Order: sequence, then structure tokens, then C-alpha cells
Amino acid sequence: MSANPTNSRSVFLSGEMVPEADAKISIFDSAVMLGDTVTESTRTFGHTPFRLEDHIQRLYRSLKIVRIDPGYGPRELQEITLRVLEENAHCMGPGDDCWIVHNISRGLLRHGPSPAQAQAATIMIFTDHLDLRGWARFYTEGCHAVASVSRVVPAQALDAKIKNRSRLAYTLADTEARLVDPQAQCVILDVDGYVAENKGGNIFAWIDGELRTPTAENCLDGVSRRTVLSLARELGIPVRETRLQMYELYTADEVFFTSTPYCIMPATRFQGLPVGDGNVGPLCQQLLAAWSERVGVDIVGQAQRQLAAE
Repeated sequence: MSANPTNSRSVFLSGEMVPEADAKISIFDSAVMLGDTVTESTRTFGHTPFRLEDHIQRLYRSLKIVRIDPGYGPRELQEITLRVLEENAHCMGPGDDCWIVHNISRGLLRHGPSPAQAQAATIMIFTDHLDLRGWARFYTEGCHAVASVSRVVPAQALDAKIKNRSRLAYTLADTEARLVDPQAQCVILDVDGYVAENKGGNIFAWIDGELRTPTAENCLDGVSRRTVLSLARELGIPVRETRLQMYELYTADEVFFTSTPYCIMPATRFQGLPVGDGNVGPLCQQLLAAWSERVGVDIVGQAQRQLAAE
């Protein structure tokens, strides 16, 4: 693996590998002007990307729908991504892992009647240290899930399965939840009052011996969500994708979030009330153990070691 004597990261930017200090885009790029960018975030386990092909496939589905041509095919982009990871291997300690982030915008805008007049796509691929300290205590204590006032953008306006960098709606929802509790994790409802998603993840509830999660009508069909569904089926746990109301989160035996960095985050309170008996439940622990076994990394232990090293 190549070593960088300055110990700084290398970033892939529109055809070139450049030092992170030189990784700059124009203020007139559609990423800045319009938030016109599709994105994916993958993580590694033991320095190996987890389900990178799935993330890239979803990236290309988003690119097709928003009509951005990246100039590379999926296989070529995956090879570039692995090269970025290799170039930055020196930035990871033996027990650490990293994010792999793809941001692809429509490119430099020309003044005119349509953003379709943008030039070639701007392609940004970089890695970043996976700092898990902020989530570490939630594995054993659970987090506080709080419903936001703001609702998800309805699929009739912008399908949530198009993963994009226009995150203002999610940021507002998260901010509203944190007005109730600065450590809260938001639960965002759809316009009909059903549970949709979290600002960066999906939501599951253990109810009457069945694991339930909202359908992907009004939420991103997360790769972590799919992983939990797969693990549950392998373990013989009944699962169902269905509509969920707040009532069902209030009365569930267990509630948890799923997302790329932390994988599974249990919630032991919802709207100030205990979930189940108020402790991290056995199902959540079972699924975390199964995920850890699948990837060969103690997910909880990795986060707690980072926290202990502060």
C-alpha cells in the first residue's frame, strides 16, 4: 500500500487523486448552488468495505433518475474507490475503520435557463476516520427517540430512495428533536402521520414477537436496514415491512435505529417514556452480535475502545 509522508488524505476529484488540501470545487458548482448532488456513504470493517457494491449500485440508480452522467461505469467507479481506500490506508489505526464517501454533482453551472446546461459531473470520493465515540454509550444505555414536528418530504415530491445531499429537511427535523433533548435521535413521520425514518437511518420496532419496520415508500431503503432484515431471517426472527404509527413505538418491547456508522442503535426511551422495560433489549443485542460475527469486528467493543481512549 502506498504511504503518504505528510500523513494527509488523498481525495479523488473528477479524474485526479489530489491531497485533501487541494481538493476544492467551484462556488458555482451545482453542489453548492443547488444542493444538486447524489451521495453514498459506506463503512469498512477491519479495513474491508462493507457491501460496497450495494452502495455503488444504489448510487447509480440515483444518478440515472436525476440524469447525471458520471462518465464512469459502476465497475470502474468501484475500482477507483478501492484505490482511494488503499491510498489512505496509512490514516487508519489497526483497530479503527473509516467512512468511504461518494458525492457526485451535476457539475459547474452555466448561466442560462436550465441547470441541465451544467458541464461534466463533479466526482468527489474520499475516506474519513470513523469516529464512533458519540454513539458508544447508546449501545448499553440506549438513546432517546423523539419525533420531530417537521415531516419527511413526500415521495410524490422527491423519492427518499434517491440518496442526495439536499439534507435541509432532515437537518431541521433533527434540530427540532434536539430542542426536546440535546442527545435525542429524531423520528420523522410522513405527511400521513406514519413513522418514516431517522435523519440518517431507518427505524425498527419489536412488537408482539415480530420485528417491524416501515416500508420504503417514504424512507431510504438503507443498506443497514437490508442487513438487519437479512440477519433476522437467518436467525428465524419474524420480520415484516409495514406502516408504523407512533402508538406502536410507544408500546413496542424494543425500538432501534440502523445506519452505516453505528449499524444498530437501541432506543430505550420514546418521547420521554421508557421503551419496554427501559433497558437495551435482548433482540437488539442478538442482532448486534450476529452482525459482529458476520463482519469479524466487535461493533460495540470498537466504539467503546474509542471512547475509553479519549
